[in-house]
Amino acid sequence: MTDSFASLEDRVVIVTGAGRGIGRAYAHGFARNGAVAVIAEVNADNARSVEAEIAAAGGRALAIPTDITDAQSVQAMVERTARAFGRIDGLVNNAAFFADIDMKPFYEMADADWDKAMRTNVTGAYLCSKAVVPHMRARQWGRIVHISSTVVQTGRANYLHYVTSKAALVGMTRGMARELGEFGITVNAVMPGLTRTELPRKTTNEESYRITKAGQAIKRTETPEDLVGVVLFLVSDGAGFVTGQTLPVDGGGVFR
Repeated sequence: MTDSFASLEDRVVIVTGAGRGIGRAYAHGFARNGAVAVIAEVNADNARSVEAEIAAAGGRALAIPTDITDAQSVQAMVERTARAFGRIDGLVNNAAFFADIDMKPFYEMADADWDKAMRTNVTGAYLCSKAVVPHMRARQWGRIVHISSTVVQTGRANYLHYVTSKAALVGMTRGMARELGEFGITVNAVMPGLTRTELPRKTTNEESYRITKAGQAIKRTETPEDLVGVVLFLVSDGAGFVTGQTLPVDGGGVFR
């Protein structure tokens, strides 16, 4: 199987949180198209498992256990990638505090949960982007993709820490795009809708999928593979004149 993105051949792309869920699908997608998928994942066992899956399928991957909330861990991951491959072409800021999140009114929310969402979903993306930019600037070419969420547009109740953190990525996308365009680096964001993965979630059940599907123009549940092609495009040569944009990918659940 290929997604037909020939320009990704030999590109080196870091995908954070690629040890499971949607991030795992992104890593496989890049590898299928000839890129090296760097799996920057806090769970070392999950990272190595995905690395092995990609190798078994004939692709190239490197698992690097990484805590994206820690600047030293991020810098070590980026330096190891650069040493191994001599370049960094793309970064997909996918890792997030989500699957284990608690839903409750913001006025009942634990401050620690708010802080964790901001540290992981916002600061993590900032630290990873900051670390890769010198390598991209040196080659005057690079792609950064932030993974936001359509909850920014729907304003889902009892999710304020998550909604706010994902909204911040939209602003980060626009600001970074203005600062990095002169160096040949594009920055864009993708907004997935409710996506069924292998991960159990405390905040999602079959009724959630049914209601979401009913509100979409395309009447089926979103899967990780529905997102892969869009992310690969944004990292490819074909998206070289696209920057500062935010694209919902949710089967027509929300229209801008």
